[in-house]
Amino acid sequence: MGRDVAESVTIIDNRTGNQVEVPIVDGGVDAKEWQKLLPGVWFFDPSFGVTASTASAITELDGGNGILRYRGYPIEQLAENSTHLEVAYLLLNGELPTQNEYDAWVHDVTYHTYVHENMRKRFMEGFHHDAHPMGMLVSAIGALSTFYPEAKDIEDPQNRHIQINRLISKVPTLAAMAYRASIGMPFVYPDNDLNYAENFLSMLWKVAEPQYEPNPVLAKALDVLFMLHADHEQNCSTTAMRVVGSSHADPYSALAGATGALYGPRHGGANEAVIRMLTEIGSLDNVEAFVESVKKGEGLLWGFGHRVYKAYDPRAKIVKETADQVFEVTGRNPLLDIALKLEETALSDEYFVSRNLYPNVDFYTGLIYQAMGFPMEMFTVLFAIPRTVGWLAHWQEMLQQEQRISRPRQIYVGEGARDYVTMGSR
Repeated sequence: MGRDVAESVTIIDNRTGNQVEVPIVDGGVDAKEWQKLLPGVWFFDPSFGVTASTASAITELDGGNGILRYRGYPIEQLAENSTHLEVAYLLLNGELPTQNEYDAWVHDVTYHTYVHENMRKRFMEGFHHDAHPMGMLVSAIGALSTFYPEAKDIEDPQNRHIQINRLISKVPTLAAMAYRASIGMPFVYPDNDLNYAENFLSMLWKVAEPQYEPNPVLAKALDVLFMLHADHEQNCSTTAMRVVGSSHADPYSALAGATGALYGPRHGGANEAVIRMLTEIGSLDNVEAFVESVKKGEGLLWGFGHRVYKAYDPRAKIVKETADQVFEVTGRNPLLDIALKLEETALSDEYFVSRNLYPNVDFYTGLIYQAMGFPMEMFTVLFAIPRTVGWLAHWQEMLQQEQRISRPRQIYVGEGARDYVTMGSR
């Protein structure tokens, strides 16, 4: 672990009177020190809510004060001044790039966007016509490992760099392929004259025009949302990436596992739930009654509160500003007024404030995606594209740390030893 020892705790085994002093370093204690006194006694933490599975230098998240920083840089400054690919470079390399480094990085990502033709002709066309885009994306990412068998050589830093480059380049292409297949439209090849967000929009929306020209406001908004979703510390999917990666699986297989974790509605599907909630509320007149029903335990207030944040999610403020810019182009989403009234009502109610239930990043992102024309089935896909960067940054860091294979322990609560009973005697 980390920098300097500020304080310590002492634990006493009341069975023996033995004790051990354990230093607190960087806000954590080393479980190995506890094990010196309590061998064979496990910490029981079913959801890892108070367990640090790793030490990481990538993302700092202070939920109590509403702070999110990538490699020390506040998310607010990055969203205002940076680009998604610059943030990707930062997360992967630890520092912001020089102009030459940035130009080389953008070039490499841009010219790796194409995927093997068999992915389109034989793999993607094999899905049922109504397959969910997220299910297709999970499968397609895993399938990429069969096209790049050299990816299994994870000990070679240069080879790892090549695979990271490929994944960041190709995941938007696979995501667009999944969307086009899900609506029965022909695949659109990447356009290397467009930037990262613009190219993705082109692959989604291009029909017959010689070159698709995305609205710059919408492309910028999507790029900002990509930055906000690029990483978020040790969440469910990032932990899945590290756990699968700790077995030394290739990065495509590990990323497919992380994407599968994101597919779950408790993780990546919250913004879909927000849209459904706002739609069910229906009008401004129903907001207060809905809030009262939530307080009675008759429903959930989606898009409010967070497992880690106990203050206003800093990303939510940026998303709200981005929404205003998007709606100037697309027109005002009719659900926005309900959302604003719901936020105002909840934040003026002691019930929600005392429980630290503030809007999170999911509360407004769905409204933006819907206004831009994305179906709800694509919302989690739009989450997976930028989070690929964070997953890969953690995968790379894990390998550099030479982490042992993940193997949590359990507390056994089943039957004791008993003898086998033959079928006729049961």
